[in-house]
Amino acid sequence: MNAIDIVFLAGWVAFLIYWLAASANVKAGRTRWTQFAGFRVAVVLIVLLLVRLRVLKGHAVVSSPWLQGIGLAIFVLGLGLAIWARIYIGRNWGMPMSHKEDPELVTTGPYHTIRHPIYSGIILAMIGTAIGISWYWAIAVVALAGYFGYSAVMEERYMAGQFPDTYPEYKRSTKMLVPFIL
Repeated sequence: MNAIDIVFLAGWVAFLIYWLAASANVKAGRTRWTQFAGFRVAVVLIVLLLVRLRVLKGHAVVSSPWLQGIGLAIFVLGLGLAIWARIYIGRNWGMPMSHKEDPELVTTGPYHTIRHPIYSGIILAMIGTAIGISWYWAIAVVALAGYFGYSAVMEERYMAGQFPDTYPEYKRSTKMLVPFIL
């Protein structure tokens, strides 16, 4: 494992530790969605481990210091966005598509321009990882983007029902995942 791999690995581990610690004080959920959260996390970790062990052998490892630096910058921006959004959503945070008791519509901080900035940040961090370490990570980016896209659509249906007076205007004034674009 080279130095850049260690930096990315340390970043993801620190992010995961923060995420787990921050999830300790969230509102109770009204769905059984979190029942299988451990299973989903285990599947993701196994896939990441297989990629790390280079089960998908080939020569897609990035060796350009410029690409590694660009990837690392994008990675840091992505994790920063996800953490910033997590701080703003506070106790309302939950696993994708979970329904919270007494939900609140958060429209400040990163939620002022992006409806799902946590998803955007994690996808951006994964893109940075792909650019900085190995293009094989692009497979995970596509899978994760599909999952988060589906989750965002389902969550928006739920939010529209929970906040029929305010959510439509909020939705019109923001973008789903990418500011000013999507």
